[in-house]
Formats: sequence, structure tokens, C-alpha cells
Amino acid sequence: MARHVGRGASGPFDVFVKPSSHVKKETIMSTQAYGYDILHNPRLNHGTAFTLEERKKYRLEGLLPPGVNTLELQIARTHAQLNNLDNDLQRYLFLSDLQARNETLFYALLMSDPATYMPIVYTPTVGEACQKFDHVFRATRGLYIPIDARGRVKELLGNWPQQDVRFIVVTDGERILGLGDLGVGGMGIPIGKLALYTACAGVPPMHCLPVMLDVGTNNASLLDDPLYLGMRQERVRGDEYHAFIDEFVNAVQDVYPKCCIQWEDFANFNAVPLLARFRDKVCTYNDDIQGTAAVALAGVYAALRISKQKLTDQRFLFLGGGSAATGIAELISEAMVLEGLDIDSARRRNTLYDVNGLMVQSRTDLADFQKVFAIDHAPVDTFVDAVRALKPTGIIGVSTVPKLFSQQVIEAMSEINERPIVFPYSNPTSRSECTAEEAYRWSRGQAIFASGSPFGPVEIEGRTFVPGQGNNVYIFPAMGMAVFATEATRVTEDMFIVAAKAVAEQVSDESLEKGLIYPPQSRIFEASMHVAASVAEYIFDHGLARVERPADLVAHIKAVAYSPAYRSI
Repeated sequence: MARHVGRGASGPFDVFVKPSSHVKKETIMSTQAYGYDILHNPRLNHGTAFTLEERKKYRLEGLLPPGVNTLELQIARTHAQLNNLDNDLQRYLFLSDLQARNETLFYALLMSDPATYMPIVYTPTVGEACQKFDHVFRATRGLYIPIDARGRVKELLGNWPQQDVRFIVVTDGERILGLGDLGVGGMGIPIGKLALYTACAGVPPMHCLPVMLDVGTNNASLLDDPLYLGMRQERVRGDEYHAFIDEFVNAVQDVYPKCCIQWEDFANFNAVPLLARFRDKVCTYNDDIQGTAAVALAGVYAALRISKQKLTDQRFLFLGGGSAATGIAELISEAMVLEGLDIDSARRRNTLYDVNGLMVQSRTDLADFQKVFAIDHAPVDTFVDAVRALKPTGIIGVSTVPKLFSQQVIEAMSEINERPIVFPYSNPTSRSECTAEEAYRWSRGQAIFASGSPFGPVEIEGRTFVPGQGNNVYIFPAMGMAVFATEATRVTEDMFIVAAKAVAEQVSDESLEKGLIYPPQSRIFEASMHVAASVAEYIFDHGLARVERPADLVAHIKAVAYSPAYRSI
């Protein structure tokens, strides 16, 4: 046990840090801090919930209004304060401030109504927050590691106060949602993702670390902005970039040996090779590729319960040919293999269409990761013509270009299929390939719909449809909890198929009747616990865990999950 002595605003204090040796033993901080030292520590601060006895014991008397509130009353007050704000960006900033001063209240609020607060702390609001990051910046959070710190990355990781980091979500800010290169402003994504790790699946926040790898930006407007907070240079490429990434990954293994690295919002030409380079060496995954693929596959599994068809009879046409599209196509292909197809036949059922048309074998502009999905077919120049030629049972949009699922496209899909699958997955809402109302109206209520951003209920000819949101939040928090509870050494592709099935099997027949093909976000925590247990079982079955298998796996996961409640200091 290490002892660190410091001095706070109200006098000296001792902090004792007990390193965790098992997942059940969270890092414990026993402190003799007083007064402002407590009120300015987000993990110790109870705010107005400090009892009269605690206020006397910790020299808080006079530093707070005399009234004592319960956590429930604090949630109600905070909810009312948020309702009085004018827009979601203001609410996002309010919640960011709350997270920086009272972590327990922050997570208690999110978990009290996840369907309301997830769109504020993450998509779609986080997109605007990232765009305006330099102009709304307040308190720092996470680690910023610039490329000019090469040779000292391990030193910078060591500056983080937590000794047992289990999850790092890392970005270089180059492809933030569908918004492009936002440089250091992309840090909003790792921060938001990790908040959902905790709020949606109970991964303890003290084990989470958001990281921005700043290698510059090619966004001229940022470089010209005097308020820009990142490195003022164009992006570093090539060997220097990859050496920097290698140093980061190696440093993480040294400083945090049980840590899982989640790659987030890297450009396609970096995302795919980075995942290929490290997936068999360390515990890592890419949510844009694998998480997106899993939530799409979950939607497909649920959609097939509506259409009463087999997975191996499906044909999917993707609008977009980047890492998200190929990731979904590959995972669907591998799921088809599990149901009897060979991999080549399965891949031929997943076809890509990008800005240069249908991906056919005669094209010379395809990247290596795209070539396996190129088909032997004549070139096709418009997406609607590709629909008519290939007759897909489903279309999946990951283009980040809005309105490309046009009325012609939806009507063509409806002519070919009794129940066409229509998944415009691009984020944020402004980038969606079509809206829920457009899909339902143009298909006369026959489309099986899910989108990447939220849409409200739609009424068509007296029938109300509740569109599902194919949000990765159904996958990555649960994957995180499974890895946390088992201390898994790797994250494999099959784990995402397991997760997808676990999501789909939770959709009730009543929800399917309304067109909802994902579990309601109001019960995301329960859904995540189910998915985490399914993935954890796979981890133990395949010898990937670093802890002994518990007698009751579900009880074990619930026992290690974070619960927002005030505890004794």
C-alpha cells in the first residue's frame, strides 16, 4: 500500500492507494481530506447529500447550505435544471460540469433515465460539442498525448492518477462521426463513450481513461482558429505515425497490463490496419468496425424474426465502402458461415457501393480490405440501379451522406421485397441516409427500419411505428463489462456475433409488432447485463479469461458492476 502526502486548502491530508489484484477489489482511496479538498474531488463529493455528521467530521460545516438532500432529490433538482436550459449543447456542457464535480450524481442521473440522457452525453449532441470543442472548453478530462512526446509516452501515461486502468478509448480525431477531421476536438468521443461504459453496463469509472493522440489536423479552419487547442500542424503520416502508435500500445501494456484498448474514429486507411496489427497481440477492438457490425447484425437477427426468413437467404447492399461497411459485411458473412455457407459465398451476399459506384472486380481503385467484397458484375453508376440489378433484401447506409436512400430507392426495395430491411446507420442525425418517416411512408409501412440516430414514432395509415436506433451502445458497454469481469486477454470476432445474438433475443414480440427491433433504451442496463453475461460465458469457454470462472456468472457480473451511491469516505 502506497502512501502519498499532500496539502489541501484546509490542511494536510494523507491518501492511501491500495492496488487492485482482482476484479472484485476496486481501487480504494482512503482519505483524510477535509473541506474544499472533498468538495473538489468528484469521486468523494456528495454535495448537499453530506449528512450533518459527515459535515462535522470532514470540516464541511459552513461550506454547504444547511439542508441535507437525498441522492434522489439531487437527481430531481438536476433534472429540473436541465429542463430549464435552451438546447442540448447547453445540457451537454452542464452534464460535463456535473461529471467534473460530482461523479456519483452524474451517473445516477444518467442511469435514472438513459433514453433521455444518452443522446445528450453522446450522439447526436456530442457531434456538435466536438465541433465547438475549442470554444466551449472548460475542465480538462483524460489524457492528451501529442506526437512530439514520442519517446515519453509511457511517462505521460504515468501522469494519470489511477493505477489500474482497464479501458482506454483512444482517437486521433481524424474521422469524428460523420463530421470529419476535428483534431483535438475529437476528445469528446472517448469521453462520451466511456461515460456510457459506466451508465449502460456498470464498468466502474475509476478504471476508464479517455485518450487523444494528437498528430495534428488537416482541417484548415481549425489551424486558423486562434482558440484551437491542438497541435498547429498538418497530420503526421507514414512511418512516424505508426511508430507513435506502436509506442502508445507498448506503453499501455507496461503501465496498465490488464487494459483493453478501444480504437475510435480513426480514418479508414488507419483504422483497418491498426486493428489487423494489434488484434491478435493485445486486448483491443475497434468499435466503429466491430461494434457497428455487431449492432447491425443484431438488427438483422431481429428483422428476420419479422420477415420469417433465414440469414443465409439474405442479400445486403451497403451504401458506403469504408471500414464500417466492410466491418458489417464481414461480420454478417461470418455469421452466415456459422449457418452453413462458405465464406466466399457469404461475402458475395454482401455488396458495397461507394462514391465511385458498385464495387466490382474490374475497378482499380479498391483498397485491400474492400477487394474481398468486389463482385463479378458490370459497373453500376447509381444506387437505385444497383438495387434493381442486385435485388437485395436489405440496404445498409454507412455513407455519412444524407438523403441517399431516396424515394426511388425505398420504392424499389419495396417492389422487390415484402418486408425490405432499411438501415440508415450514419451519424449524426443530419447525416442519416433517410428519416424514419421517409422509410415508412415510401414503403407504405412495410420497411423494417433502424437508424444510427434517434427518430420519433411515425404514424402511417392509422398504424404507429416505433423506429429502433441501431446504436453501438447495445454492444460496446456490454463488451466492456464482459472484458472487465473476466479480465479477458483478447477480444475476438466471434464475441461480437455472440453479443449480436444476445441483443436480438431480448426484443419482445410486442416490440417487433411496432417495428422496434432493438431493446428499448430505457432498459439498456438490463440489456447490457444480459449481453455481458453471454460474452463472458464465451470468454471462459474459450480460455480467454484471467480469473477463475465463478459458480454464478450473472451474479459475479452484477457484483462487480458500478452502482451510483454515496459511500463512506
